Amino acid sequence: MLRLPDFMSIDTTHLWLNISREEQEKTWQLTKRYSNPTACYNAYLNRICLYQFLNWFQDWLSEEYNDSASVFPCEQSLANIWEVVNGAAIQFGDTRLVLIPTETLDLDVLCVPQEWVDIKRWAADYYVGVQINLDGDDDCWMRVCGFTTHRQLKNQGVYDQDCRTYSLPQEALADNIISLFATLELNSQVEVPSEVNLSEAEATNLIHILGSASVYTPRLFDIPFTKWAALISNEQWRQQLYNQRNGIVKAASSLKQSSSINLNRWFEKCFEEGWQSLDALINTKALNLAIECRSSCSQELTQKGAKLIDLGMQINGKSVALLLAISNEAEGKTGVIVQVHPTGNNGYLPQNLKMSLLESGNVLQEIQSRSRDCYIQLNRFKVLPGANFSIRLVLGEFSITEDFVI
Repeated sequence: MLRLPDFMSIDTTHLWLNISREEQEKTWQLTKRYSNPTACYNAYLNRICLYQFLNWFQDWLSEEYNDSASVFPCEQSLANIWEVVNGAAIQFGDTRLVLIPTETLDLDVLCVPQEWVDIKRWAADYYVGVQINLDGDDDCWMRVCGFTTHRQLKNQGVYDQDCRTYSLPQEALADNIISLFATLELNSQVEVPSEVNLSEAEATNLIHILGSASVYTPRLFDIPFTKWAALISNEQWRQQLYNQRNGIVKAASSLKQSSSINLNRWFEKCFEEGWQSLDALINTKALNLAIECRSSCSQELTQKGAKLIDLGMQINGKSVALLLAISNEAEGKTGVIVQVHPTGNNGYLPQNLKMSLLESGNVLQEIQSRSRDCYIQLNRFKVLPGANFSIRLVLGEFSITEDFVI
C-alpha cells in the first residue's frame, strides 16, 4: 500500500502535507456545533484544510517574502460560513485565495461554490483545489492539486445552476502552487455586480425560513441567488442565521449594547453611562498613555470620549480603554478616530485583540494587535448626519460591540 512518501516521490509537482492523528482529533472537537452532520463534516474538512495549508503558507511567505497571511474574513466568521458553504479563504497583502477541499480520490474537476465567485465582498483572486485523505490510520494527507484565477473560472468555467457552482477540469489548472506568485501582478479578477439591497424585513423573513434545521441545504433553497448573496454577505445576518439553525438564542460570550451612543451629545459634553471624557479618564490614572493618546488624536478633534472595557478571563480580568475622538467637518459630516489603549500598569495591549468598524453588520475596517502594540487605531473616517456604525472588539471567545449614531 502506498504511503505519503511514496506519493510525494511519484508526484513532485503538487504540494503534499501530512495530517497527524492528533490534529484530526483536535479539529473534530472544534467542529461539533452545526445544524446537521453534513455541515459538521464540511466544517471539519475545511478547518483541517485551512490550518494545515496556512501553517505551511505562513512559513513559506515569511522565509521567501517576509510577509504573512491571515484568515478571511476573520476566524470568528468561520463557523457561520461553514454552516452553509464549502471553502476557506486566506488573505495576504491585497491578494485573496480560496481553498476548496474535497475527499474525492479521483479529483478530475475543481468545483467552486458560486458564493466565492459572485459575491463581490468574497470574490478571490485565486481558487485552489485540495484533495484530502483521512482514511489511513497513521498516514493521512492533503494534496494541493492546482489553482485557477477568478477570471479563468468566470470565462472558462462551467456554471451549474442547480448546484450553484463553477467548475473547471483538472487539466485546466496550474499545477504548482508556488507558480501563483509569478502571476500576482496580473489582473486575475473580473468585475461582478454588487450585492442587491435587502431590507431588514426581507432578511428577517429569510432567516426565519432558512433558519429551520429542516432546510438541509439553505444555499440551494428556492430563492434568487442575488437575495441569498445579500443575506450571507452581511456578517450580522449570517450570524443570526447560524444561531437560529443551531438553536442559539444569544452567544454567552457576546455582550451587545441595547442602545446606540449618540455622539452629537458629546459636543455638549454629555456622555452616556459607562463613557466619560478622555481627560476625566486620564485623571483617574486608569489610562497610562496620556501623551500618546493626546498626540495621536489630531488637535482639531474637538471631543474625545473613552470607556473601559473589561476583557474578563481573557487577560485575568484586566481592561482596555476604547477611545473615540470626533470633530465637525464640512457638509455637516462628523470626523471620527477610534483607538484602543492598555490601562493601568500595562504597557502593551494583549496580543490578537481585534477591532472592527461595522456598518449594517458589514466589516468596513479591521485591525489586530501584535505582541508589543502600545495602541491600535482604525483609519480616520467621516460619517453623515443620522448614520449608524458599530465598533467591535474581539479577543479569543470574548466579543463586545458598541453602537453609535450621529
